[in-house]
Amino acid sequence: MSQTSAPVGEVDPFERFNRSNGMGRIENPYPVFIELRGEAPVQKADLRKMFGLEIPEPPPGSPPVYTACSYEAVCEVLRDGERFSSAMYSAIMGIVMGHSILEMDEPEHHRYRAMLQQAFTKRSLELWEHSLVGSVIDELIDAFIDEGKAELVRQLTFPFPVNVIAGLLGLPREDIPQFHRWTVELISVGIDFEGALRASNQLKEYLGGFLAERRVNPGDDMMSVLAQAEMDGQRLSDEDIFAFLRLLLPAGAETTYRSSSNLLYGLLTHPDQLAALTTDRTLMAQTIEEGLRWEPPLLTIMRSATRDTEVCGVPIEKDSVIIVNLGSANHDETRWENAEDLDIFRKATQHIAFAFGPHMCLGQHLARMETRVVLTKVLDRLPNLRLDPAADAAPITGMTFRSPHALPVLFG
Repeated sequence: MSQTSAPVGEVDPFERFNRSNGMGRIENPYPVFIELRGEAPVQKADLRKMFGLEIPEPPPGSPPVYTACSYEAVCEVLRDGERFSSAMYSAIMGIVMGHSILEMDEPEHHRYRAMLQQAFTKRSLELWEHSLVGSVIDELIDAFIDEGKAELVRQLTFPFPVNVIAGLLGLPREDIPQFHRWTVELISVGIDFEGALRASNQLKEYLGGFLAERRVNPGDDMMSVLAQAEMDGQRLSDEDIFAFLRLLLPAGAETTYRSSSNLLYGLLTHPDQLAALTTDRTLMAQTIEEGLRWEPPLLTIMRSATRDTEVCGVPIEKDSVIIVNLGSANHDETRWENAEDLDIFRKATQHIAFAFGPHMCLGQHLARMETRVVLTKVLDRLPNLRLDPAADAAPITGMTFRSPHALPVLFG
């Protein structure tokens, strides 16, 4: 089931993207990750062996592909931008995203990140929380609260983050369905390159008019901050901002919707922990961190080796591709006891759902704030929240992006 309805005869990009990421098919990859960590912290990747996927053989001369699956191995790869480059993203994602911080290495990455960071100040987060995020969530809850039941993915967790992003950028609300569709088409580049390229150009054309206006008449929205950002005399060009916004829109909409859905699923299937959080809100911060550790919205990212090297003693050839398995690292049994279990009472330990090192997620504090607000609103406004026993709650599924596609609940 998709969260939107496409016109008859038209491809639903949300449904297609979910299918391509194994949603509905790959329910629990973590036992495979346990086996991998037991064999070696880094090893040659075999996705057919791991998930039974029908994947064509790579062309002759293709670089070796490894997977880093232990916490130590993943951190070693992500913290060392000299040996392990992000530039490989330019080959495909860069064509549709533009030259974004996703594909930059140091020192370029540090310079651009410092300018972009000006849009995510503590003061801005506080302003957004009270003037935007809470009202967006309240409005969505208002639409179903009198029914005593809801499907929380379709009616809340899927729409709220993209509405927040639209508000942050000062975009008209009536345009949200269209630019949300463009963002998903954009990140579907692996299954429809032409469609992704078209969406990229349409997004640029759409955002261009707003950016030109913000250059002349800046407001207090994020696009205005980016238009005025400066460091050491350098400012962001229009192309720099377009590239960042193409990255922000899917990152802000997709990952936050999935992480908040995953956490709600975890609490609803662990009613004792849900009850504890409802009673004691001082557990909120650690609950959010445990949810991110237990089921991160994005399982894997990629790097490439800039030279012959090794990770945790395993030799890695120059130009090798490394699949960095964040989900596996977050379940490393050497770091967390009973790592497969959701346990909001466990002692907080640094997870890597937001990655690690210089490329650690720029919007992580925004994502945490959004999750805190939506969870607080749900607990405050939907008392006695529970899964609807007459409906089938969909499990969390997916191979790269993960979330449940439905959360039918009763309350009140």
